[in-house]
Formats: sequence, C-alpha cells, structure tokens
Amino acid sequence: MLCTDKGSRLNKGLLAAVFTVLLAMLPWRAMAAEPIKIGLITALSGQSALAGEAITRGLQTAIDEINADGGLLDGRELVLVRRDDEANPAKGVVAARELIHKEKVAVLFGGLDTPVSLAIVPLANQARVPFVGPWAAGTPITKNGADPNFVFRVSAMDELVDKAMVAYAQENFGSEKFGLMMINNPWGESNQKGLVAALDEQGMAPVASEKFDGDAIDVVPQLTRLRDAGADTIAMVGNVGPSAQVVKSLRRMGWDVPIVSHWGPAGGRFTELAGPGAEKVHFVQTYSFFGEQSPVGQKLIAALKAKYDDVDGPEDITPAVGVANAYDAMHLTALAIENAGSTEGPAIREGFFGIDSYPGLIKTYRTPFSPEQHDALGPDDYVWAQFIDNRIVPVERND
Repeated sequence: MLCTDKGSRLNKGLLAAVFTVLLAMLPWRAMAAEPIKIGLITALSGQSALAGEAITRGLQTAIDEINADGGLLDGRELVLVRRDDEANPAKGVVAARELIHKEKVAVLFGGLDTPVSLAIVPLANQARVPFVGPWAAGTPITKNGADPNFVFRVSAMDELVDKAMVAYAQENFGSEKFGLMMINNPWGESNQKGLVAALDEQGMAPVASEKFDGDAIDVVPQLTRLRDAGADTIAMVGNVGPSAQVVKSLRRMGWDVPIVSHWGPAGGRFTELAGPGAEKVHFVQTYSFFGEQSPVGQKLIAALKAKYDDVDGPEDITPAVGVANAYDAMHLTALAIENAGSTEGPAIREGFFGIDSYPGLIKTYRTPFSPEQHDALGPDDYVWAQFIDNRIVPVERND
C-alpha cells in the first residue's frame, strides 16, 4: 500500500514536470494572451441610438478583421467594451471613468454628441488615454489646448463643415442671406462661431441667428424671425429630434426655404419624426456606400451583410458616417498600437504620429496625424446627402 502511494506520488510528480516542460516549449503566441480592450461610449438608447449602433458596427467589423489577421502585439485579440451615455455629458463622464480605471481600456472611442465629448476630453487627457472621436464634430474637441493632447478624430470638424455649408448653399441655391438656426448647447456655439467666420470670409454676415432647445416641440417663433429678417437659406445645426421640429414648424408656416445642415439629421429616425419635407434638408457626410466602391468598400459591405441580418445593401448601412468613420478610426488606431509596441497611452499617442500611409475606406490616409494636427479628415472628404424615404443618399443620386 505504501509502495503504491509512493508510486502514485512519483507518477504525479513526473507528469507535472513533463507538463511544465511542454508548456515551456509552446510558442508564446499559443498561450492565452490578455486581450486589448477598446472602450466605446456613445448613445445606445434614445433618438440617436441608430448612430450609436452604426459606430458599434464600424468598430466591431474592423476589430473582427484585425483579430482574424492575428490580432495585435504578437497575437493579442481586441475586445470592444461599450457603455451607453444616453446623450448625457454627466453619464458620459461616469462611463469614461469606469472604462479607463476599471476596465483598463487601451483606447477610448466615443462622444456621439459634442457636449459629451467635451466633458470626456479633460478626463482622457488627465488619464493619458487616447480618446478617438468617430462622430462628434465640435472644433474644441481636438483643439482643446492640452499639452500633451490625447484626443484624435476621424470625423468632420465644425469649422471646416461650416465653410463647406456656406460654399454648398451658395453653389446650389445661390444663397446670399443666411439665417442661422443653432441648437442651444456647446455644439451649437461651436458652429455659431464657425458659420459667422465662414460668412465673414465671403464678405457676408448672418441676417439673423436663432437658438432652439433639444426638447423644443415648436420653433415657429424663431423661424418667423429668420423669415422676417429676409433669410433666403437656413443653416441648421441640431440632432435628429430638434432638426425634425424645424422641418415640421416650417411646414406649419408654409415657408419653403432651402435648409443646409450639419449631419445631425443623419443620426436616427429623422424622416419618421420630421414627416413631409424631410428630403429638403441637405446635410454633410463623410462617406456614402452608394455608387462604385473601392475594394475596401466592397469588402466592408460584404462583411456587414454577412454579419447583420438587417443589412441587404447600401441603403441599410445607416448612418453611413457612423460605420465609415469608426471603421477607419479603428484600423488607424490598430496601426498606432502596433507602432507603439505597447498598450500604454503615451506610447499609443506617439504611435498615431508614426502612421505613414493607410489605404482606408474614406480615403488613403497619408500622415493623418501630427503633434499639430489631430483631425484625419478635411473638407475634401465631405459629401452631401439627403433623405429619400428612409434612405440617406447622395444628393446627386437621389433617383
């Protein structure tokens, strides 16, 4: 009996030793590596939930591609960790703290709404964690004065969009008298400054400027003042709900006037909320899945159709900017992490500056970031779209 116990112990010890040797012989990549967490804070509920889902799909599809190609940093997989900010800056900050300090994300994406992004920016800079924006366009998000600045963006930027809005209105509607209709929050303030500056460059000034709240259900008084001031075009900045109220109020007034808008209407159920006249709003985008696609675009459409049951074609990839911006932003971020050779925030920040060239979806990026330039997209990357039924289509392809 004693001999049997002793033999059993010897056999167990031998097996343990052999197992240890075998483990030591395995390649490092074959062992379970800690995943790299990518955080996302966005509106996943409410009127802008569709945009939050679009951002999610763009990020997740890029992550799937990166993982299928072997992951990053010698085989580490990427994992997306999401939180709903409900378009509320305070909730966005709480979510950012959790993702940064508890989940230990390497990079934080998010800020569908400019006020949410602006609330997160100081926290990300203080924690020295890169914060990448695939949607919110407020100029001060990336131009925030921090040194070092950990905020990057693959999206539109207000001061450039504002110039594009003025140029588009002049070219397509012969606009000479702009009435400004701005949402009453930091995003509206950012565009108020940008539009005034853009008009000033053309030797013009707004004939009148009005503000409206996010929960407004009637903006006839503001629009009446714009009409009485002689406005021949409305330059509008607002998210889905309030922008829809502008269209409904114009219909009640019987005022048929061109509306050139930032991309707020693209974020959700705009045609449902606005009703007849929604198609008259022309708004900026950074990408369209309609028309001839590059190999990257073809690959992404095929991946989305395979992964999501509700995607049968370009009309179902909406809002297109959420998918496209997030997809390119994730791939650029992956390059930054590889350049860094680390998941440490300061190293990844430097890794963004080391990106040379990347053939992306929206364009081929060539040195997209530098210590002085944290926005990867410019006015040459904008396209103009409108709603036809429930589809967001380029204005020139509205048939």
